[in-house]
Amino acid sequence: MGKGPLTSEQIAFFKDAGFLLLKDMLNPRLCERAIDRLWRTLPPGSRMKREDPSTHFGPFPPDEESDAPLHIRRGYLWQLRECGTEPLLIELAYNAKMRAVAEQLLGKGMLAAPTVNGRPMGSTGTAWPGGPADPAITEGIRGIYCTRPIEDAISQAGHHDQPCHTDGHPFQLGAVGLLTDTPPNGGAFRLWPGSHKRLYPTFQLQYDQLRVPYYDHLPSCKGIVHSPAYLAEIKRVAADTRPVHCHGERGDVVIWHHRLAHSATGNRSNALRQAVLYDFSRIDLDQCRRDPPQPDMWRDWSEEVRNTDCG
Repeated sequence: MGKGPLTSEQIAFFKDAGFLLLKDMLNPRLCERAIDRLWRTLPPGSRMKREDPSTHFGPFPPDEESDAPLHIRRGYLWQLRECGTEPLLIELAYNAKMRAVAEQLLGKGMLAAPTVNGRPMGSTGTAWPGGPADPAITEGIRGIYCTRPIEDAISQAGHHDQPCHTDGHPFQLGAVGLLTDTPPNGGAFRLWPGSHKRLYPTFQLQYDQLRVPYYDHLPSCKGIVHSPAYLAEIKRVAADTRPVHCHGERGDVVIWHHRLAHSATGNRSNALRQAVLYDFSRIDLDQCRRDPPQPDMWRDWSEEVRNTDCG
């Protein structure tokens, strides 16, 4: 048994596979309150009604779409970020159970805490013109991320699954928590086991990622820079590794290593997928993020993690 909620076997699995599925990590009452908060944000007259599941199928009609970085509604995606630093979301995702797990992995007393009523993700707009909202610019939870079900799921099989990728902003431990039950075909978070060990050494920096600034007079190149080694390796990962779909019940959480390949998937169930996302980091991330990949990729993790043999 480990020195915290995780067993040595669970830590070994996390080191080897890059993820861990945990049961009953979120308070059901707070999950319901978060869902209440989500549904209150729809525009007046929306055809999507909480009490009528038949209206939950996507996509959003053009007159209900929003590209606002704090509240995105487009296609089958519904991402509410404006509430990410509100006390409710922080109490939900940064709870005692989750902190105990994160501290066991990252080090006692080393967690960077979210800021209540701080800046939510999307506060500064997009990372570059036409790009995504930068999740590095947040002082709280990423937000509530939903995927609307596909009405004609058979004809759309595979069309709404994103290719595997890694996140470019600096953090160490990701978390996706389910606010409602999510079936295997219900838009579950998808990841590629073991890919973190293969992709980690292909980056220039061990947690951060280099970017090309945007210039009006030089518009052809902007955003995240991938090394040739990364592009070749993630292509091999997609070809030779069977992904895992992290479905489960309300309150379940998947935690995952920052360099693990992952993606969103299309929702081919009859239920709206609703989840909360959060990134855990150490308080010294600003120093260690600038280092190149280390011979020991677990250098900045807890002593227990470093000393656990993953076989």
